[in-house]
Amino acid sequence: MLRRFLSRVRPGAVPGLSDDLWRRTWNAVPFVQRFDQADQSRLRELCGRFLADKSMAGAGGLEISADIQLSIALQACVPILELGLAWYRGWSGIVVYPADFRVPRRIEDEHGLVHEFDDSLSGESWPGGPVVLAWDPDGARDSGHAFNVVLHEFAHKLDQLAEPAGGRPPFDRNLHAALDPRAWDEARDDAFERLNAALDLAEAAVPPDVDPESAEASAWFASLPLDPYAAEDPAEFFAVSSEAFFTSPQGLSDAFPRWYAMLAAFYRQDPLAP
Repeated sequence: MLRRFLSRVRPGAVPGLSDDLWRRTWNAVPFVQRFDQADQSRLRELCGRFLADKSMAGAGGLEISADIQLSIALQACVPILELGLAWYRGWSGIVVYPADFRVPRRIEDEHGLVHEFDDSLSGESWPGGPVVLAWDPDGARDSGHAFNVVLHEFAHKLDQLAEPAGGRPPFDRNLHAALDPRAWDEARDDAFERLNAALDLAEAAVPPDVDPESAEASAWFASLPLDPYAAEDPAEFFAVSSEAFFTSPQGLSDAFPRWYAMLAAFYRQDPLAP
């Protein structure tokens, strides 16, 4: 059904990367400002190839503009600057909603009861399928932590190159010769468990009359090193950590230095490097 839906929406035309469009897009993305002129040129070339390789379509009434296309491309290309476009292989579609979108869910609990509900999402991706994004997420995650749906969903795409995806993307023998899967898992699991322990303490501190899922409760979670959503499972931990790695690296490094070093070795970048 999703394939039929994608065939009905009209992909936006790949924009020409004019100097004005590039400059406007570049200046609007804070976490790329650390790159020097040489890296900016490499990212510009990579964005052009990304846009030629992927089809982008609007949904929910959103008209895809050149600015939207290039902004998504730029944010998506930062993680693969030192890896290459082939790390986004095996899929081609990007669907963009104007805001959070709703997805019907059907789950069966441990008692055999089936529950049907609509889930509100800012992004979604799955192996072989498209990336689905909200261009302007309604509430992001109401925790006060860094939030970037493009980085998050494209980190999932990297993770999904491993089968099954679980918080450890595949390592390339040439690019990642120094990375050891066992050391990666140990660093990830240690950070994941410490985040969950901190989350348990934060949840216990929320007063009984405050809904822990509400924006009112965000003050009790603001001191966590990562957004609480990272505690869902190792795959989400990798995706949320990747957001923080590129957008707020100092906090991630301070909280989980060994895990930060693993991400730096995988992405072959260090946002904290002078």
